Amino acid sequence: MSVGRGFTGTPLCGRPSHRCYGAPVSESSRDTAEGAGWGAAERGTYRRLMPHKVEKISWFDPRTLWAARNGVLASWLGDPTGDTRARWVAQRAAAGAPADKVIRRDDPDRFSFLVIGDTGEGGEPQYAMVPGLLEEGRDTAFAVLASDVIYPVGSADDYADKFFRPYRDYPAPVYAIPGNHDWYEDLGGFMRVFCGDAPPLPPAPAPRPLSRARLRSLLWHRPRAGDGGRLDEARAMRSAPAQRAVQPGPYWAIDAGPVRIVGIDTGLLGTVDAEQGAWLREVSRGPRPKILVTGSPLYVDGEHHPCPIEGGGTVDDVVRDPAHHYVAAIGGDIHNYQRYPVRLDDGRTLQYVVAGGGGAFTHATHTIPRVDVAGVTERDFRCYPLRGDSLAFYSALYGRRLRLRRFFALTDAEAMAVIAERLGIGPTRAPGAPTRVTRRMRLVAGLLGTGRRPDRGKRLRLPVRKAYTSLFSPGSATHSPPFFKCFLRLDVSPEAVRLRCHAATGHRAQEVAPPVEDEVTIPLG
Repeated sequence: MSVGRGFTGTPLCGRPSHRCYGAPVSESSRDTAEGAGWGAAERGTYRRLMPHKVEKISWFDPRTLWAARNGVLASWLGDPTGDTRARWVAQRAAAGAPADKVIRRDDPDRFSFLVIGDTGEGGEPQYAMVPGLLEEGRDTAFAVLASDVIYPVGSADDYADKFFRPYRDYPAPVYAIPGNHDWYEDLGGFMRVFCGDAPPLPPAPAPRPLSRARLRSLLWHRPRAGDGGRLDEARAMRSAPAQRAVQPGPYWAIDAGPVRIVGIDTGLLGTVDAEQGAWLREVSRGPRPKILVTGSPLYVDGEHHPCPIEGGGTVDDVVRDPAHHYVAAIGGDIHNYQRYPVRLDDGRTLQYVVAGGGGAFTHATHTIPRVDVAGVTERDFRCYPLRGDSLAFYSALYGRRLRLRRFFALTDAEAMAVIAERLGIGPTRAPGAPTRVTRRMRLVAGLLGTGRRPDRGKRLRLPVRKAYTSLFSPGSATHSPPFFKCFLRLDVSPEAVRLRCHAATGHRAQEVAPPVEDEVTIPLG
């Protein structure tokens, strides 16, 4: 299926004039290098939206790492997220939130909505996505933020420039599910913004002396005194009645038109507590088609991560159950786009999507090995940025950081060629003149963790692949295009859902007409 040119015919959103079907769209990265954002081009207008002073997050700064320590503490000393979440949910229930946690909207049978993942670093990559999002989203009914709304630790005062300002002109409501970074201050900022200005939780009972929980409590990061003092001022930027939305809690379901959208909260460590698991099974019943939105993708980087539920079972068990009628599962947390069409034993195809490219640093895709998981092969798999563009991006980044530009830097054509050789795949962009792969190119690709060729054995699989991704990706935020950011638009009808991944490079051409990097039509049966 072509993904770079637009379409003719009647759109699923019911708006024949919508330009995604008739008028041209920008070339995508699958068409040309310019479509990916390489080369000289006019810078976008997004910087006009930004505040005068932008705090740049550095994941190499020990102060940032220390503030974000709760995830490590939870993995070493026990995860308190389930207990804290249950207290938040009980507080919202006492305040009158619906017991089933379902938001019932009055949308027509044909409508559209956006999904944006891992947004809130507040820098140029996040703001670069906004003009295209406003262009494509101007007629959508609502948006969903999928994971990590605010970096680095979900502080309430960070919402002004990392949520309210960038989306001040989006005219519809915004719902959200939290990611692990939103939990680094026990979800207080998230609950105040999305759940009706929920008051702070009372202190939890003191843990037993000389216990792991006691040690964790002593080391736990908590909000600074006075955090959230700017929230009332920030809310004024999204104060129109049509923009307002109040969620029943950190996990919820939305009944919109013919579908139910189920949003789950996977906390600090990517798991679901027993109480939420019971709710998920209950809210998933019935014949209505469903789309899951989760902070922890179920398929990612060529691997299956089914997401355990406390007490037994997994989230993917719920999603695959034919009685629940799920058609897609969309996850944030990983900062790029990936799609895995998994065909189940009963003949259904579930679309598993990673959609975390909404503004935070870009996770590499060139480290993804040749895909062969759950019957999904490289031919079926889609990602953005393309692996070659990811390798070219990282080679330039490492060349600058290590001051070895001449050694590390690969052009996009060189990166595409070495990716094709190492993974044994064809070109993912319309090929130009043949590019000779040199020993230097192979060495750079290996050093930067490029997925190995499956026929070469483990001797060429460098042990630093995952280490490079973990260490360098969080420091890979750049402040000049191309940014390789993306968001999803889903057009719903009674017959099908059309899912499209739109790119944002930071260039003006892609602001005016955001290119379509991938699309799929999902029948609703």
